[in-house]
Amino acid sequence: MLSESQLHWRCRRGVRELDVLFTRFVQDHYHGLSLDTQATFQELLEVQDPVIMDWLFGKYEPEEPSMRDLIAFLKEISGL
Repeated sequence: MLSESQLHWRCRRGVRELDVLFTRFVQDHYHGLSLDTQATFQELLEVQDPVIMDWLFGKYEPEEPSMRDLIAFLKEISGL
């Protein structure tokens, strides 16, 4: 698991929209998630920005069910 400072640092992205989305997600939702979902979010932070954007905008879906669930939650809270 990432430390708090590492987590915030990893939320800083090359795509400003992801930077804002991930930072707000961590502030508002991350600490209330299960440890499994927190781990999935940390896995998401390892994925390249273009792939995440494709997932968020429905061009593709992640293969893993836990990642699909997390992407659906991110879309819901962001209004996408």
